[in-house]
Parts: sequence; structure tokens; C-alpha cells
Amino acid sequence: MSDVQTWIKETVTTSPVVLFMKGSAQFPQCGFSGRAIQILKACGVENIATVNVLEDPEVRQGIKDYSNWPTIPQLYVNGEFIGGSDIMNEMYESGELQALLNGGK
Repeated sequence: MSDVQTWIKETVTTSPVVLFMKGSAQFPQCGFSGRAIQILKACGVENIATVNVLEDPEVRQGIKDYSNWPTIPQLYVNGEFIGGSDIMNEMYESGELQALLNGGK
């Protein structure tokens, strides 16, 4: 496993909610990343660990390889890949995302 893959694995398993995105939670740099942050906030998630993939091309490509998913943003909950903004939106609308983020409550 490469250093980038090792770093990604450590990142997604150390924090309960990790979003690989373009930009930051305060200043998203694409509409999909902004929507992902809005959805997480709407679910009541306070502590979102974010990784700005624009700062490091190796991480930007590495996360796509890690998840075998071609697009950014990517949401991880408890180390498990959940999906991008479209999947997050669908899960949010069905209530599934809130249940997942609140420990099934």
C-alpha cells in the first residue's frame, strides 16, 4: 500500500465523519462539495473532518483509487465509504443518512 493510501486509510478510520471535498467546509470550491456540507449540517453533524483534495494531487487521485469511485466529494462514516453528493442527497431525503450519522437512532 502506498503512503497516500496508508494516509487515507488512517484518515477515514480516525474520525467518525470524513468528507474528501474540493475546498473547505467554510469555503467549498465546487457546488457538489458545498451541497455535501449542507446535507451533513442539516443532519446535525458538528464535527466534520474535511480533506481538501485540491491541495494535493496525490490525495485527489489516491482517494478515487481508494474507494474505486471517480468523483469528489466522497463521504466516509466510521471508516466506510458512503458515496458522493447525489447518494448523500438520496439518503438524506429518505432519512437513511440521518440514521447512519446518529448511530442508527
